[in-house]
Amino acid sequence: MERENIKSVQEALIVGGGIGGMAAAIALSERGVKVDLIDLDPHWRVYGAGITITGPTLRAYRRLGLLEQIKAQGAITTKTRLFKYDGTHLHDLEEPVIEEGLPATGGIMRPVLHRIMQGRVRELEIPVRLGLTVSALVNTGDGVDVTFSDGSTGHYDLVVGSDSVYSSVRELSFPHMAPAVPTGQGCWRISIRKPPGLEYGEFYLGHANPCGITACAPDQVYMWMLTAHEARESFMDEEELFNELKRLLGDFGGNAGWIRDNMTRDDWINYRPLAAVLQPKPWYDGRIVLLGDAVHATTPHLASGAGMAVESGIVLAEELARADSVEAGLLAYQERRYPRCKDVIDSSVSVGRLQLAHGDPHEHAKILEGALSRLNEDF
Repeated sequence: MERENIKSVQEALIVGGGIGGMAAAIALSERGVKVDLIDLDPHWRVYGAGITITGPTLRAYRRLGLLEQIKAQGAITTKTRLFKYDGTHLHDLEEPVIEEGLPATGGIMRPVLHRIMQGRVRELEIPVRLGLTVSALVNTGDGVDVTFSDGSTGHYDLVVGSDSVYSSVRELSFPHMAPAVPTGQGCWRISIRKPPGLEYGEFYLGHANPCGITACAPDQVYMWMLTAHEARESFMDEEELFNELKRLLGDFGGNAGWIRDNMTRDDWINYRPLAAVLQPKPWYDGRIVLLGDAVHATTPHLASGAGMAVESGIVLAEELARADSVEAGLLAYQERRYPRCKDVIDSSVSVGRLQLAHGDPHEHAKILEGALSRLNEDF
């Protein structure tokens, strides 16, 4: 695909090598920008179970040229099956195809998705420095003077902070922003072999703790469950995680019950409290800009956190290519992304509040359906 090059940025630094950072690095590099990418993890790893890849997220990955690899290494499907928590089938939700040739929905293991993106970063010969973050950022009018955590320095036309919900770039350069806000819910996840007969994504509803199953490979799934979060003085160890998740699944039937009865201590189990925030404008300061969880952190209710980060990386490159100046491009990026990210976060948090209050499932479904329909619109 022919892309217009970015004329106002010759060299850019991406701080954070997660999904959003890699998306931005790929999109900027493909438009002629010399990109440096740094990540605090010396091994550039990602932990986690699977990830649901919705139609809008698949659309964004197609624009990065990574769709075929995701299809080959993940799992693609056409609908989601809705069950009562005891396993009674309620309804099949057909997933619309939002663009010709685009799969409806699917899933993939997070480490596999990261390897696909890392492979594209390497193909583009983007330098990657690991075990590194930034310790000081100074706007100079025509760029940013950077001091790295190892004491080295550099100068860039643009610095992109995509370094997670705990962003160092945000801490250094955006004093009007604050940390993400706990929502009161927590999310359990388990990676496990695929239950026999599972063909589509599944949701289990009508319980205080809703859960769902996503296929991520021909023989592997992940299951999530949302619960009210109870503060603790320490993290749960592996034995506690196993026993507590097994207990929480006690009322469930269907494939959720199969997972309860077949899970082992060798399966990857994780729990984390949820937090979300849409940071106030401006999202940029001079030549420093934020994207992904650093500025629009959401909860998993719409399965759109990764998709929003990828979209933001693409839009940042597109608006810089269209604009006559860096500042105009960053403003256009902010104004294009803000309402879409706000809708995702507001809708996700609203669904979470309903779940905590054991609210009307029909209201829950109404919010989800409206938000998902708007997400299907192009970004």
